[in-house]
Amino acid sequence: MNKKTVKDVAVKGKKVLVRCDFNVPMKDGVITDENRITGALPTIKYLLDNGAKVTLCSHMGKPHSIFSEQVKLNKKDKKKVEAGETTAEAIIEKAKKDEPKKLTLAPVAKRLSELLGGKVTFASDVIGPDAKKKRDALKEGEAVLLENLRFHWEEEGKDEAFCKELAYDAEIYVNDAFGTAHRSHASTAAIVEYGIVKTAVCGFLIEKELSVMAATLENPARPFVAILGGAKVADKLNVISNLLEKCDTLIIGGGMAYTFLKAKGYEVGQSLLDEEKIEYCKEMMEKAKKMGKELLLPVDTVVTDHFPEPIDGPIEVKTVDASKIPADKMGMDIGEKTRKLYAEKVAKAKSVVWNGPMGVFENPTLAKGTIAVAQALADVYGKCTTIIGGGDSAAAVQQLGYADKMSHISTGGGASLELFEGKVLPGIACLNDK
Repeated sequence: MNKKTVKDVAVKGKKVLVRCDFNVPMKDGVITDENRITGALPTIKYLLDNGAKVTLCSHMGKPHSIFSEQVKLNKKDKKKVEAGETTAEAIIEKAKKDEPKKLTLAPVAKRLSELLGGKVTFASDVIGPDAKKKRDALKEGEAVLLENLRFHWEEEGKDEAFCKELAYDAEIYVNDAFGTAHRSHASTAAIVEYGIVKTAVCGFLIEKELSVMAATLENPARPFVAILGGAKVADKLNVISNLLEKCDTLIIGGGMAYTFLKAKGYEVGQSLLDEEKIEYCKEMMEKAKKMGKELLLPVDTVVTDHFPEPIDGPIEVKTVDASKIPADKMGMDIGEKTRKLYAEKVAKAKSVVWNGPMGVFENPTLAKGTIAVAQALADVYGKCTTIIGGGDSAAAVQQLGYADKMSHISTGGGASLELFEGKVLPGIACLNDK
């Protein structure tokens, strides 16, 4: 993945379209986590300092494509309609009033302007008159942020006419949104795939993802340990298979572990179980054995008799052997012996990738497994390449205060998983090779 970066092209005086990931959490119009904004600053600042005329674009949330007749309801709304609680028309009408306010990128533009010395303005549309006016008015070293791309269904539909209007006057395309690089949307890949913008490079965020994460997957220092957690085996079928071929030890935790335990013939009680994937788990355990790879499963587990409601509420637990989960209990976290076993493997590693928590880490009582893995990775800081593959793992590491003890925390959960699968990411594949 030897792709050109912003430093490989002349940007002075050029009109540059930059795809960022400003899908930041907000409450009542106030940004509650600026990590994605600050993460984009090095690329934006480099372009401005080197005299580019910069148009920034991003999505925010999952609007109902409110400015189009091709409205798609999300799963939650579909259930409400099916239950007769409301109608699709009522949902759409409400969305037309609420979503432009809730999902606008205006607060992001305001914060960017503050961080970049007033050099960023905001366009109230994406391909409309305000966007064109402000793009035309850009001087060297100035930027404009367009409104939420997903206010147009054509963004996810990779509509060619929309791509042409989005590219408008762009001479250079920069993708710095790794979190959406696995999507072939208009702004993430299609404007290059259609040949609308010929010069396409990555920003510093994607460059780091490729130089650290992709390089480690392709040529890791050994022993190489991969840790997978999270809820379902079905979510990570190809990840498990691909990582088995690359790593020396594959560690399984989280809800997905119970399907593997069931495949070993163990009783898993009321634990999360992918019935249809039991045979697949047997195949993966056999594959590991044939390849001489180590596949580690929990040896003990923390069980409860119900899922905590609320999720962070008090709950009574006990620890049992992984082979002896009571029929009326559900496994919710790895036990103390397993935490020690997994930490010992990490201590001997030279490369570690981790995706997915070990238990219901949102609950303090059920977070000990996830904390133990994070602590184990922090303990080898400086002696081992430790990569957190985005998503819940990244959130856990940040919340637990271990972020500065990791070699790399990926900015994209879904994109990281697809990279772990060995897939080619459209948002990176479309960029110019060096």
